[in-house]
Amino acid sequence: MAADNQKLIEEIQKLKKEKDVAILAHYYEEGAIQDIADYVGDSFYLAKIGQQVPQKNILLAGVVFMAESVKILNPEKTVLVPDLNAGCSLVESSPYADYLAWRREHPSALAVTYINSSAEVKSISDVIITSSNAAQILESIPKDREILFGPDQHLGKWLSKKLGRPMHFWRGACEVHVLFNAERLAKLIQQHPDAVVIAHPECDDAVLKYASVIGSTSKLLEEVKTNPAKKFIVATETGIFHQMHKLRPDVELIQAPVVDENCMCNDCPYMKMNSLEKIKMSLLTFKPAITLDETLRQKAKVSLERMMKITSGEKVEWPERFVQ
Repeated sequence: MAADNQKLIEEIQKLKKEKDVAILAHYYEEGAIQDIADYVGDSFYLAKIGQQVPQKNILLAGVVFMAESVKILNPEKTVLVPDLNAGCSLVESSPYADYLAWRREHPSALAVTYINSSAEVKSISDVIITSSNAAQILESIPKDREILFGPDQHLGKWLSKKLGRPMHFWRGACEVHVLFNAERLAKLIQQHPDAVVIAHPECDDAVLKYASVIGSTSKLLEEVKTNPAKKFIVATETGIFHQMHKLRPDVELIQAPVVDENCMCNDCPYMKMNSLEKIKMSLLTFKPAITLDETLRQKAKVSLERMMKITSGEKVEWPERFVQ
């Protein structure tokens, strides 16, 4: 480890103790950030653990919608982010006004919205899902209810096929996962016939058809941990390799190919906006901090809490119609 990095890490560890901060990091962050975090996980885990940490303050190294979710559920805590510009293509592709208009076109439908969405969009949704809990939540919805699923159409279509549940899809997509190329993947599989192909459901269906295992980042990690295979082809963001290598240093991990042979486009540009330097500065200044209008927070909290209740085994009430 570089001496500069080691010094930064020591300063971060000191600051977080002095200022009573828990550091939460997503699996897509660079390895050094994952290693200094108190908790590392997918978006569902981070939302849950944010409610449980004893510290009064939280720094979330991920993207802003994740920090918003933590703040919605924990208004009494200061929630910091290293960079407020760390957005998400799914958030950008589902602006509030357009999503609201779509909702109004189907007033009797239930809006099932991926956690990769803004606080404003969450405020007009009935329940939030993540890739790790989506099937459980969809199966809790009465069979006679119409469903709007957004903003990731690929995740929605995979779930619809898996569960045999028709839905209306918002036409959004993750800019990283849609770049994986099925034709080049097929050739890679021919070169490595002993490899297990694992993929995130945000990938296009043409890519998913080659995967033996499809699931959330947590599920893909578990597959690498428990599958005795020695080689995996992985179709998701490259940050996950850090934890996979820690769990199974004996395996060969091969990144699934993207369309452009000359482009290393498997990194989420938003996740990689964060750095150790920015984390240190955020801890020093307590900026940037997530702030939300209280009325908006209360509205958004309804859909997030419904997710938490369903995944905890509680029964929930579903509204009959959307009123806005």
